Amino acid sequence: MPGNRSLHAASIAREDEFYTQLNDISNELQYYTQHFEGKTVLCNCDDPYESNFFKYFALNFNSLKLKKLICTCWYDSPIFNKELPLFKEETIQDCAMAAEPSINKKGAYKIELTEIQDLNGDGATDLEDVKLFLETHKPELLDGTGDFRSEECKELLEDADIVVTNPPFSLFREYVAQLVEYGKKFLIIGNQNAITYKEIFPLIMSNKIWLGTKAGDMSFKVPDYYEPRNTRFWIDDDNQKWRSLGNICWFTNLDHKKRHKPLTLYKKYTPEEFPKYDNYDAIEVSKVTDIPMNYDGVMGVPITFLDKYCPEQFEIVKFRKGNDDKDLVYSNSSGKQISPYFRILIRAKK
Repeated sequence: MPGNRSLHAASIAREDEFYTQLNDISNELQYYTQHFEGKTVLCNCDDPYESNFFKYFALNFNSLKLKKLICTCWYDSPIFNKELPLFKEETIQDCAMAAEPSINKKGAYKIELTEIQDLNGDGATDLEDVKLFLETHKPELLDGTGDFRSEECKELLEDADIVVTNPPFSLFREYVAQLVEYGKKFLIIGNQNAITYKEIFPLIMSNKIWLGTKAGDMSFKVPDYYEPRNTRFWIDDDNQKWRSLGNICWFTNLDHKKRHKPLTLYKKYTPEEFPKYDNYDAIEVSKVTDIPMNYDGVMGVPITFLDKYCPEQFEIVKFRKGNDDKDLVYSNSSGKQISPYFRILIRAKK
């Protein structure tokens, strides 16, 4: 997710820079190929000289039959010029003052790709051809910092059909709101906790967005300034820092087959196993795999249910709150009240 951190210095402390691996991108994108023919794709959080999103779409430009690929970068990307080190030193200096006089590092720029050819004549279009393209096509400097909220980046968004990227986690609400406002198709990476945001869940409930095919653990390259952690952190043989997160998922409004695959149910409802909430007429189901096959009423399930959600099989009724507008709560066999973590209230469709 190169770039597009908040304009304030405090955003750096939020650690928004997580760089997605190419195999994670290709593993997810394989389920959406039918959506891209003749389309303009925008990666507006991605320095093309370091982004695996750019690399994926450039390598697959012809097979996806894209119309155009646009990538924009933030002016101060911390791993600038490491993945595809093609900038000459004078080009970096030319970029230095592009956004505003006080900026003395890199400038923000964009690259637009309308074709990819076998430039080295080896009979295939591969990464070497992408490198040759970037060597012969200078980037176009942007007037501002490359923030996705800037007017010039909004103009690029208007030109796009589909947006694919890993936006800053701290700006996820704003990022999705902009995509919805502009009516764009998208496939983006986010933290699973974003499901619980008041700005996001209503979109899920109304089937305006849903989860992609992959959810769970994902590993990311991170900048050198990131502090080591006791868990889910390592440094590889090339001295590259890595972080892994166990609650990552893709958010999209592009349809895919998994979304229409019904969840196989095997449990049968019993009052003893599925207690009723004290403040809502629904039962508690603590595991998605335990959803009873023979219960017609409302059920409270964990947010991980959305990874298995088939809109033809279930409808989403409500999120988290009971009739008293407080968190759902039920009493166990000993009479102790328990408030489970973030439940989605669903009902089976007949």
